[in-house]
Amino acid sequence: MTAFNAVVYKGEIAFVAFSPELGVTSQGKTEKSALKNLGEAIELYLEDPDVQKQLRKAHFSKPKLATVQVPA
Repeated sequence: MTAFNAVVYKGEIAFVAFSPELGVTSQGKTEKSALKNLGEAIELYLEDPDVQKQLRKAHFSKPKLATVQVPA
């Protein structure tokens, strides 16, 4: 089993879950369902043979969460 990070936020209509490492996004009525749906979307994404080749070549490091400030 492989773990990926997820960013979850409340959108206008639903919760959105996004995997920054893979660029996969999903949504759900609740935060929990958005994460569940993201897990299923990641599973489908990882089944693609081209994606599997790219992942074997890639070396992921743990993402760092940072805040960027810009003038208002």
